[in-house]
Amino acid sequence: MDTETRNPLTGMRVLITCPPMLACAEEWRSEFDTRGVELVLPDVIQTLPEDALVELVPSCDGWIIGDDPVTRAVLRAGRDGVLKAAVRWGVGTDNIDFNAARELGFEIKNTPGMFGAEVADVAMAYVTCLARSIIDIDRGVRAGEWPKPRGKSLSALTMGIIGYGDIGKNLALRAVAAGMAVIAVDPTLEVGQELGDVTRGEWPEAVGQCDVLVFTCALTNSNWHMLDAAVLALARDGVFVVNVARGPLIDEGALCSALISGRVGGAALDVMENEPLLATSKLRTLENCVFGTHNASNTWEAVGRTNRKAMTLLWAALEGNP
Repeated sequence: MDTETRNPLTGMRVLITCPPMLACAEEWRSEFDTRGVELVLPDVIQTLPEDALVELVPSCDGWIIGDDPVTRAVLRAGRDGVLKAAVRWGVGTDNIDFNAARELGFEIKNTPGMFGAEVADVAMAYVTCLARSIIDIDRGVRAGEWPKPRGKSLSALTMGIIGYGDIGKNLALRAVAAGMAVIAVDPTLEVGQELGDVTRGEWPEAVGQCDVLVFTCALTNSNWHMLDAAVLALARDGVFVVNVARGPLIDEGALCSALISGRVGGAALDVMENEPLLATSKLRTLENCVFGTHNASNTWEAVGRTNRKAMTLLWAALEGNP
């Protein structure tokens, strides 16, 4: 029995557009080589634009997707070409047009539950940085100063967690361990549902009860700019805002105004409305705003197990579509 008969994947091409997976290509390349699968590994900073995907996707049998725009045009190009299966690396799926996928016959699975703890670690680190002015102290020392700003004890703060899924639950464990009061806001939570040390809250009423707001929810059509000027007007003076979910959950213009006025004491954004952050963004001028690079899930351990899960799902899908 020859290799091609034993392995139905031989001769296929697979496109990878997920930056964390691309960054460690040599670690998993053998998974494809042993199956006789050709890899297509473009240079990706955060995402590929739609026009580039329309050119690349049709010639590939499989695709492991990052945050790229999986639009009707991209999927149509794939259907007109040889695309058979696609897997979304990671949790969020707001970049995928599932209506188009269903109409064109694509079932796109993702990899939930892979890095809730890792993203929660980063969220908690951001909260600590804001509460204790750690970034400001670092900047001062680098400038030859010796600043000693008075911070806030974590145990004196109430954290509102917006989105109580895998990431939110992991964050709650860390916040409770730090002595914080925690309010979870999630439409899937039922009134009276037992949450242990966590209290259930409603949006936007809970905003006024919190010293820290941390966004860990999925982006949907109904929560675009859920934190806007009207909601920020309900917040406590000096509230901290942390976003490790999706940039468009927050109206960045309203956030800028609130950071300038002091309504928001500080913000930490691992994600933004436009990624990478635009050079013209006013947020860049504000010292009470800390930035990440949509990198909260990126650890050796989390990336390794997510790579494994994504490849397993892709092999299964491709073998079902010889």
